[in-house]
Amino acid sequence: MSSFLAAEKGVAITTLKLDHFRNYDTLRLLCDHRHVVLTGENGSGKTNLLEAISFLSPGRGLRRTSYDQVAKADGSDSPRSGTWAVHAELETPAGELTIGTGLQRGPNGVDGQRRISINGAPKRTSEDLLERLRVVWLVPAMDGLFTGAASDRRRFLDRMVLAIDPGHGRRVNDYERAMRSRNKLLDENRIDDSWLGGIEAQLAEQGTAIAFARSELVGLLSDHAAPENASPFPTARLLLEGALEEEIARGEGSAADVEDSFRDRLSANRYRDRAAGRTLEGPHRSNLAVIHAPKNMAAALCSTGEQKALLTGLVLAHAKLVAKLTGIPPVLLLDECAAHLDAQRRAALFDLIDTIGCQAWMTGTDAPLFEALGDRAQYFTVHEGTVEVSS
Repeated sequence: MSSFLAAEKGVAITTLKLDHFRNYDTLRLLCDHRHVVLTGENGSGKTNLLEAISFLSPGRGLRRTSYDQVAKADGSDSPRSGTWAVHAELETPAGELTIGTGLQRGPNGVDGQRRISINGAPKRTSEDLLERLRVVWLVPAMDGLFTGAASDRRRFLDRMVLAIDPGHGRRVNDYERAMRSRNKLLDENRIDDSWLGGIEAQLAEQGTAIAFARSELVGLLSDHAAPENASPFPTARLLLEGALEEEIARGEGSAADVEDSFRDRLSANRYRDRAAGRTLEGPHRSNLAVIHAPKNMAAALCSTGEQKALLTGLVLAHAKLVAKLTGIPPVLLLDECAAHLDAQRRAALFDLIDTIGCQAWMTGTDAPLFEALGDRAQYFTVHEGTVEVSS
């Protein structure tokens, strides 16, 4: 573990610069180590600022959009058409740091792969970002997590794993690529033992690693999820449902044993999977079950308010776990986090964020929602792509 990750102080974004990003032509926002509160009307660009910060981590940001949809819309003849950039200056335990990302124009037009730089030096993969900064978010689009598709919960779980295990994203991508290759061979009825065997060995290796990483995260989070005293956010109990995860939970064999049995099942199930048109077993089929622990009730059966409180508590517990395991509290993005909470619960939320030791960026339509923060935060007003210090 690097000396940076072993440090005990937090990370704060002190300058955020945007160029041609969403509804912002250019922006330079100066901050300090305190929390940041962004208020303004719906559609003014508050969430766009959070999304920009989310691109300082691996993946497609908090909206999960394709990179070519992020650039500010303008005439196709503009030299900046299709390009965008996000830069941030950070205060870190190792000193000041600059991170940048975005799409640039090359000889053949706008590059489809976003570029990443750290202190002005280009980096090959987004995993490098995780050595400097972790970003955790809670946005309204996540409100249906417990009642939505299992794929949404797997993605949520993998995002949590990635915040503490930078190699997890690569494993997931390699697994999905191998699975597509296997499905294609089966669809074409090319049942070649040598070729399929090699792909299934890769699937078993990556799939087992994914399942173990998820299981470890769930175990750590379950141990760490107990809320502070008098917290308004209930504890979530997490369960992983899937053949691999259940085998791991039984603890009847080593990782090598689990991998071997998964590979054997893949081989035995080729004709079944060919008839189904897909691979029917693996971590791509697993589910994260969430239980409202105080009520011992499935989260999907809880009221909308209970689900929101449960999700908020889970995200806060994860942020706290990231801080403990990496030594660096993450930057926390909370979009419309206070709108559905009463004054007492809002105050409790802000106090819980402070216990994590992280810088939080929060949005809302009304400034009075954040009064309990007092001088712990900086306040900005957002209006049609402009940002000003609030009076």
